[in-house]
Amino acid sequence: MRILIAEDEVELAGALKFLLEKNRFSVDVVHDGEEALERFRGAAYDVIVLDIMMPGADGMEVLAGIRGSGSAVPVLMLTARGGIEDRVAGLEAGADDYLPKPFAGREFVARVKALSRRNAGCPEALLSFGDVSLDRNRYMLGCGEQWVRLNNKEFQLAELFLRHPRFVFSTSHLMDRIWGQDSESGIDVVWTHIGFVRRKLKQIGSRVEIRTIRGAGYSMEETGC
Repeated sequence: MRILIAEDEVELAGALKFLLEKNRFSVDVVHDGEEALERFRGAAYDVIVLDIMMPGADGMEVLAGIRGSGSAVPVLMLTARGGIEDRVAGLEAGADDYLPKPFAGREFVARVKALSRRNAGCPEALLSFGDVSLDRNRYMLGCGEQWVRLNNKEFQLAELFLRHPRFVFSTSHLMDRIWGQDSESGIDVVWTHIGFVRRKLKQIGSRVEIRTIRGAGYSMEETGC
């Protein structure tokens, strides 16, 4: 799952990014409205978090740009304005949820998770393909009675492949989707983590594998018995 946070308070944005990454999300952060719109137009996000008071373009203007494009991506608005009129205005403009500052980190994460499940159209805690399952609550990959824990990036890769089995993802798409545009990692980090997931699939005895499609990328496939 990939999240865009547009928040001009640098320390707060960093704290929110930390919380979401701890919960297995991939996060991009910007600090003004114009850059938020640029990122939105250049990448696919599962949830967008918008602060209302930002330089360049405020959150309401960014929201108008998002909805004006026809996108239905869930948007969570953050603001120091706690009045009912401001909340109503944001919701009527197309926001999906509204969280006034200050707020608890656990509540923020819970609301982002709820919006991401709505966007994915998959509220189940368990994702399955072939003989393999991913427990999204425990971050465990399993086959039969065998289960293994995944780290952050392994989990995000496994979740993406299990949501779209047999779909071919290019290396650049995986890099952008999982590590984000701001990542300082090289493209080889994708190959490395694909290798980690492959080894864990073998470790649990699954017939599912991530295949290399020459010249195209990677696809999750189920091998024969």
